[in-house]
Amino acid sequence: MATAEETDAPEAYEELLDQYERLTYVGGASGVLSWDQQVMMPEGGAPARSKQLSALSAIHHELLTDDDVGEWLDELEDADLTGEQAAVVREIRRQYERADAVPVELVEEISETSSEALQVWEDARAEDDFSKFAPYLEDLVELKREYAEHIDPDADPYEVLFADYEPYLDLDTAERVLTRLRDELVPLIDELNDADADLAQPFDGTYPEDAQEALSRDVLELVDYDFERGRLDTSSHPFTSGNQFDTRITTRFDESDPLGALMSTVHEYGHAQYNLGVPQEEYGTPLGESRDLTVHESQSRLWENHIGRSRAFYDLVLDDLTGHFDGLDDATVEDVYEAANQIYPENLIRVEADELTYHMHIILRFEIERDLISGDLDVEDVPEVWNEKMEEYLGVTPDTDAEGCLQDIHWSHGNFGYFPTYSLGSVLAAQLYASAEDDIDDLDGKVAAGEFDDLHDWLGENVHQHGKRYTTPELVEEATGEPYTADYFLDYAESKFRDLYDL
Repeated sequence: MATAEETDAPEAYEELLDQYERLTYVGGASGVLSWDQQVMMPEGGAPARSKQLSALSAIHHELLTDDDVGEWLDELEDADLTGEQAAVVREIRRQYERADAVPVELVEEISETSSEALQVWEDARAEDDFSKFAPYLEDLVELKREYAEHIDPDADPYEVLFADYEPYLDLDTAERVLTRLRDELVPLIDELNDADADLAQPFDGTYPEDAQEALSRDVLELVDYDFERGRLDTSSHPFTSGNQFDTRITTRFDESDPLGALMSTVHEYGHAQYNLGVPQEEYGTPLGESRDLTVHESQSRLWENHIGRSRAFYDLVLDDLTGHFDGLDDATVEDVYEAANQIYPENLIRVEADELTYHMHIILRFEIERDLISGDLDVEDVPEVWNEKMEEYLGVTPDTDAEGCLQDIHWSHGNFGYFPTYSLGSVLAAQLYASAEDDIDDLDGKVAAGEFDDLHDWLGENVHQHGKRYTTPELVEEATGEPYTADYFLDYAESKFRDLYDL
C-alpha cells in the first residue's frame, strides 16, 4: 500500500520501503494484542500474551536491523531524492541506527518484562501494594538503562530515552519549558486559590456509568468520530491505539465525576483524529505515521482543553448533559463551564487534574523518573519521594499508593521519558489553536453550533496530512509561522483563569 513517491525512485529506496511496510504491519499486530490485553483479555491470559508480544517485538527488531536495511540506507546516503523521499529515509535511518545498536535479546526481554509488569501493576494498584510492583519496576529501570547505554554510552541515559518519544525537541528544551511552566503557573495557581470566587459546582450527585458512557458516545458523534474506523471501550487507564484505518479509544468512569470521564474521552478523541487523519495511501511508510508525542499530545490537549473546556463546547452539549444526568435541570452553560475549569490543587490524580495543576503532576513524574534512570533514586523510595513532591507542588499527600505512585500505567510499559511530552504538547496545543483561530472565522461560534469541519480541515492540512514529513520544529513553523514557544500557552492560561476567577 505504501507510496511515498516510489515512481522514479532508486531501487534501494523501493526495497527499503517494502521492508518498512512489513515491519509496520508487525508493529500494528503487536498494537492490537496490546490493546486487547488492556481492554478485553481475560486475566489468566497474561503469560501467553507476554510471550506473543515478545516474539513480535523481536521480529519487528530483526526486520528493522536486517543487514540489507543498512546497505540500502548506505546506497541512499547521497542519492537524488525528493523532499518526501528524503524525509522517509531520514526517519527510517534514525530508527535503524537506534535499533541496530540494541541486541535483539534485550528487546525481547524488555517486551516480555513490560508485558508481565502490566498485569502486576493492575493488581498492585487494585490492592494498593507498591511492593508487589517494585521488583518489576526495578527490572525495567535496569533494562532501560542498558537499552540507553547501547544506543549512546556517552549520553545521559534519560536523554536517550526521552528521544524515543520526542526525537527533535531536545531534553534541554523540555527542561526549559517545564521550568518556565513551574515558575509562572505556581504563582498564578496560588493567586487563584486565594481569590474570593464562588464558582458553580452543579455536579454533586452520583452519575451511573451507563449514563456517562452514553454521554461519551453522543459527544463523540457530535465531534465526528468515525465509529466505522474506531470504537470506545473502558480500561483502567485511558489510551488510544491504532492507525488511519482502525484507531480505538478507551476511557474510564467515576460515578462522582462525570466531567472527568467526558474530558478523558475528548482527550483520547484528539489522539484518534490524528491517527485517522494521516494519509491512508501512505500506510506502511513514515509519511503515514503521526509525528512524535509532543505533536500527538498537542492534538489531544487541544481537543480536551481548547474545545472540551470552552464555553462554546458546553453551549453545544448542555442538552446532552441534562438529558443523561438527573439533577442538572437548572444548570446553565456558565455553571458547567465553571465546574469544568475550577482549579483543584488538592486533586491527587493526574488524568483528573485541572488544566493548570496538571503540569505540576507532569513535573513531579519527570523529576522522579529522571532520578530513577540516573541512579539517584532507588525504586523502594519512590512512594516517599512521590508524596514529598506532591506536598511541595500541590500541597496534598496521597493516603494510598494507588492514588499516588501507582496511578499511571507508563512505568509498567517501561515508558521512561514519555511524561514531559504531555506538557510540551499542551504548550503546542495553545500555539496551534491560536493560529487556527486566526484562520477560521468565528471558531467559537462554530464549536457552539457543532460545526467542526473547518477545524478538522485546518488540523488536517497543517498537522495530520504531513505524517513525519517534517521534524517537530519544522512542523510547528509550517503550521503556525513561528518557532515552538510557550508564550501562547501562558498567555492563554493567564487570560482564561483571571477572567474565570474575576481577577
